Amino acid sequence: MNKDFLSLFQNEKPIIGMIHLKGNDDEDVFERAKKEIDIYIDNGIDGIILETYFGNYYQLERILKYVEDSKLSIPYGVNCLNVDHLGFHLANKYHAQFVQIDSVIGHVKERDEPSLHEFFKLERENSNACLIGGVRFKYQPVLSIHTVEDDLKIAMSRCDGICVTGEATGENTSIEKIKQFKETVKDFPIIVAAGITKETLEEQLSIADAAIIGSYFKDTRIDTGDVCVEHVKEITDIVKKMRG
Repeated sequence: MNKDFLSLFQNEKPIIGMIHLKGNDDEDVFERAKKEIDIYIDNGIDGIILETYFGNYYQLERILKYVEDSKLSIPYGVNCLNVDHLGFHLANKYHAQFVQIDSVIGHVKERDEPSLHEFFKLERENSNACLIGGVRFKYQPVLSIHTVEDDLKIAMSRCDGICVTGEATGENTSIEKIKQFKETVKDFPIIVAAGITKETLEEQLSIADAAIIGSYFKDTRIDTGDVCVEHVKEITDIVKKMRG
């Protein structure tokens, strides 16, 4: 049974800020992440994801403990890249409201799809966290023998929201791909998970249900930069106008 991912958020069309765990050492990663969390909350972001994009598992666990102890006013999620079970483990241990996994279908050989299906079934039965996952996601191999539409329909049984991206971090997600996904899944949540800018935000969120933004919030507009207050406000100001 699917959980209601969008009900985690106080606002419609939620914007979720990505925390990449950048830093020179453990302490730097921790302090930067704390600062980024404060920037996101102070400037109207609706939720956050903590991800091992630059950091490692132990750094991720440390900041998750801090987040849990802080009793944030917004929901938080976790993405432990390449080791999906540990994302669920950390979500359960630190009461994260959602888990992100880069791909929930189509990135494994056809013979392995039943195993993957049972993996998600088992993990979700043992977790209160929602699961959002990619289909034809950036950097993931496409080994599926099925159409995108068929894989999307199966993905709806494996997760609580489907993430859509272009080809790479920070690269635009085409409006045609977002429309294709939404036309197939109807009322099921679609999250644009890469490439949104102030120019594309309104059009993309007129179709999709939520957005994950990381690189565009950085001072350099690329993943290696630092989260910038002005760039966060650019987006949240537009979203506030959209919500009326």
